[in-house]
Amino acid sequence: MRHLDNDYLYRILYYDCNPILKKAHNPISNKAIDFSKTKQATFRVELLNELKKRRKVAIRLGDLKESGAWLIKPEQTKMLLNKTLKIEELKEYHVFYELRQKGVDIKIGLDIASMAYKKSVNRIILISGDGDFVPAAKLARREGIDFILDPMWNAINPSLHEHIDGLKSTCENPKVQYEKYPYLINNP
Repeated sequence: MRHLDNDYLYRILYYDCNPILKKAHNPISNKAIDFSKTKQATFRVELLNELKKRRKVAIRLGDLKESGAWLIKPEQTKMLLNKTLKIEELKEYHVFYELRQKGVDIKIGLDIASMAYKKSVNRIILISGDGDFVPAAKLARREGIDFILDPMWNAINPSLHEHIDGLKSTCENPKVQYEKYPYLINNP
């Protein structure tokens, strides 16, 4: 809402995927993990349920694709290759279950194109920093849409700079927040 500057809100479009709700066995500990009971899954289910109840909010869900593979995190892979970590020293938190969102980016691009061609909006605020949106941002700008990017203080793909009309993060910068409240670093 901080982006509106007293303008009319057409709609908030929220893009995501339903969380994974299955069980799998961690290959290091051999413990069964019920992903449906994780904090992340519980939060995402509750968030999506609350958003469904909100006025002017539309949820666009993609698909969550799983490879069925557990992967070693990049930092530990580097340590294994540098021989600073032995395979037998791997812990259960050094691996992750591979999941990928599919269909979310295309839905964002199609919605941007649709709103631009139909002249439904004067301004689009995209909260992201992904360079995949360059074609959609270019199209919107060619159609006269004021295209603002809010990366929420995250680094953005440099290719986005020339294809947006403005860059504005409206939330407090977390670096500043942690400087003001250092206890949050260990207790987010």
